[in-house]
Amino acid sequence: MAGQIPPQFIDDLLTRVDIVDIIDSRVPLKKAGRNLQACCPFHNEKTPSFTVSPEKQFYHCFGCGAHGTAIGFLMEYDQMSFPESIQELAEQVGMTVPVSQAVSNTPAKQNLYDLLDKVSQYYVHQLQTHPQRQVFVEYLKARGLSAQTIEQFNIGMAPDGWDNVLRTFGGSPQAQAQLNDAGLLSSNDKGRTYDRFRNRIMFPIRDRRGRVVGFGGRVLDDSTPKYLNSPETSIFHKGSELYGLYQARKANRRLSRILIVEGYMDVIALAEQGIHNAVATLGTATTPDHLRQLLRSAPEIVFCFDGDRAGREAAWRAAENALPMLGGNHELKFMFLPDGEDPDSLVKQEGADSFNKRIDIAQSFSDYFFSTLESRVDISSLDGRARLVEITKPFLRHVPASMYRDMLQQRLAELTKTNTSMLNRHLDKPAAKPIKREIKPASGVISPVRMAITILLQHPSLHQYVDRYSEIQTLALPGIKLLLQLLETLHQYPHLNTAALIERWRDEPSGAHLQRLALEPMNLSVDGLKHELAGIVQQLQKQAIQERQSYLTNKPFSQLTDAEKEEVKSFK
Repeated sequence: MAGQIPPQFIDDLLTRVDIVDIIDSRVPLKKAGRNLQACCPFHNEKTPSFTVSPEKQFYHCFGCGAHGTAIGFLMEYDQMSFPESIQELAEQVGMTVPVSQAVSNTPAKQNLYDLLDKVSQYYVHQLQTHPQRQVFVEYLKARGLSAQTIEQFNIGMAPDGWDNVLRTFGGSPQAQAQLNDAGLLSSNDKGRTYDRFRNRIMFPIRDRRGRVVGFGGRVLDDSTPKYLNSPETSIFHKGSELYGLYQARKANRRLSRILIVEGYMDVIALAEQGIHNAVATLGTATTPDHLRQLLRSAPEIVFCFDGDRAGREAAWRAAENALPMLGGNHELKFMFLPDGEDPDSLVKQEGADSFNKRIDIAQSFSDYFFSTLESRVDISSLDGRARLVEITKPFLRHVPASMYRDMLQQRLAELTKTNTSMLNRHLDKPAAKPIKREIKPASGVISPVRMAITILLQHPSLHQYVDRYSEIQTLALPGIKLLLQLLETLHQYPHLNTAALIERWRDEPSGAHLQRLALEPMNLSVDGLKHELAGIVQQLQKQAIQERQSYLTNKPFSQLTDAEKEEVKSFK
């Protein structure tokens, strides 16, 4: 996969990205000497053993052994693929991943993206030109949508009829199969195939990169279902996508807050009123995947729910899913609307300023969390307070060990009129021992070649003190080929840092070995390492020359080539 992206692009990307910013936005870091540290996000611990090196652009946990670059962190922490990590970092620093070497998709998936984009354009064109368009146009006007907003969200229409899309885009069995793979066709029990979306207002669903991955369609009459989404496909997963996130990111240079609402029209109606930071789940509860995307996108997340029973239940499900992600540099809040209102109706009724003021005073996660649990017991009695501790315990155990968890426990102690030390005896349970990914130190004396590789890896700029090294390629020593590759790479690309070097060898057999060497303790100063590296390479050069001389002088003179004879003469 890495080979599909030019190595030079990854090099440049990692020189512009700061791993400290990437990790600190997810796991708050504290200064610890030259490095920064935190409790490891990959296993439970109370004493910080997770270290980030600004110099090496590398992270490492001394507890569980997790380590890597900014790319590796996104892959492990955010569960991104390698291409997605590249795309995420590139977007943050304003770089564009080379299209010709796309990050990316299999040809089959790319074909689906292309097809869905064409169908989206077709639906837009139908809304502009179809003879039956007027009823759809009038509906959108009645909802208060301007031409600008309709264009911003690429709203279109699927005309009435069984096979409009099928006839337009399904001219061959292969094309029909592709339409089916994209979720645009349905079949009945008799084997008849027809358009899934018919006589509906169409809302293209875009992923965070702006690619159309599916559609939502709304009927204008009493037909059911009122809203119909694309089915799950290879590129569309309802539990991962958020409607409007692409438009929100596009409208805001930097998102400071995201509002989660229920449906398409809520997102669009808010945008019409100038509120461009709303997103919606696609007919599902807010999932952990949704939350991870949101927390990557903005430091403050506000859940907006109806104040009825269904809204309260949806809010609590979202709160439960958020528990394992609490404690970072983020705020989660809850906003409940007056009975009978939704964001669309409320923002039209009171205007954007008043609506934004409601968002400003939304309930904090901790206030919502404890008020919900308190409502289940009578905390005026000792029994009720004891019960509150018991029902809170399972939830707090899902919150990562952090200052935030400690503050939640302190709040619980205040509510139950006890103290945190007493609570801790009841709340804490023996933590499961993390799986150790051991990094075994080299036994005995480190070989000169290993030492040279380690120095170059941890301090790439020191390569400039090695002028001559070509002769060492003849040595039959372990690691000599890797040492040569490092030297050649650094002389060609002198700006590379530790992270960039490691990423260049990500898919190579020696990649894991380099990651281990990046963690080796170095007891010498940088100046000392400079002399150590130069001395090692000089010694290897000398050894290579001696071996060459020994080989040629022991070879019968009659078997020497003319060039070798001249070389032997130079020994004298």
